[in-house]
Amino acid sequence: MNRKEMKRAKKKKKRPILRRLLFLALLLFLCVGGYIGYVFYQTFAAANESYDDLGREKSRLRDYAVSISNDPVSILLLGVENYSSGGKGGRSDTLMVATFNPTDQTMKLLSIPRDTRVEIPGKGKNKINHSFSKGGKELTIETVEDFLEIPIDYYATVNFDGLKNIVDIVGGVTVDVPFDFTQNSDDPKAEKLEFFEGPMKLDGRYALAYARMRLQDPNNDIGRNERQQEVVKAIIDEIASAGTLLKVDKLTNEVGKNVETNMRVSELLGFYQKYSGFSTKSIETIKLDGVGEYISGTAYWIPEEESVKKVQKELQSHLEIPVNSATDKTESTDVVEKNAATK
Repeated sequence: MNRKEMKRAKKKKKRPILRRLLFLALLLFLCVGGYIGYVFYQTFAAANESYDDLGREKSRLRDYAVSISNDPVSILLLGVENYSSGGKGGRSDTLMVATFNPTDQTMKLLSIPRDTRVEIPGKGKNKINHSFSKGGKELTIETVEDFLEIPIDYYATVNFDGLKNIVDIVGGVTVDVPFDFTQNSDDPKAEKLEFFEGPMKLDGRYALAYARMRLQDPNNDIGRNERQQEVVKAIIDEIASAGTLLKVDKLTNEVGKNVETNMRVSELLGFYQKYSGFSTKSIETIKLDGVGEYISGTAYWIPEEESVKKVQKELQSHLEIPVNSATDKTESTDVVEKNAATK
């Protein structure tokens, strides 16, 4: 075989190899593109399924609607014990308020003990978690706004099944158990779950039990709130990890079934873009001080007045709201309503 024939033979061999590589590259592009398209479809479908705008454009304590990707905003997180009634009649087992500031990319997280004695609008003094059973998420939002004197811009409710499934989808969460204890599972027929002091990897069932345990904690509701915050942070870390990318479709499907929120898809995407580098290191947990007290035979958690004022100012500052402006707005609204009622 002469040189020309040898060159021709080499070219023929190279062409099939190049064609195969191009075919593989095209196939990979189509697969990736198809998966991304599928994920976006799932995200939009889940968001539409879980969306409820409460029939409002903004908080009653806002002069204008805020943008989650541009303005400091607040989010009320509600863990609901019974969500089968469509947001009515269940109990808010967990209440957390998260505030985000886009300027310094920080988040403040406050847990409100469920037995906190507050004024529920139109219902009188009662435990704050009773606001949900008496008026759903709408009344709970109004109660929290009055108590903390800040606007609640967004809310998200998740039921127990949703929390368990989300933890399982991300592969479990690791927490630092403060002491040994046992806790009943949410399934009354299941065995007691055992927890041991130190780092512990939890699946969804264990994570829910860990977050709910209260009676064996020497700090009662405060200890319970700290464990709930720990679980939330651990979930955020797992969701933010690169390995969660391939689980987005499962997560969005779970959100659609067990989560309800007034955040639109565009707002969620804008929020993700704005806080793309966010981590739990940027989260500051704050707490209310108070004491347990029995009133007419009912156990309440009574917040200290000075602590409430301090928390109000800290959250108002993080939201870049002039201190007491929310209070003034609430008071002026009350005056208008009273004047209207007397006419």
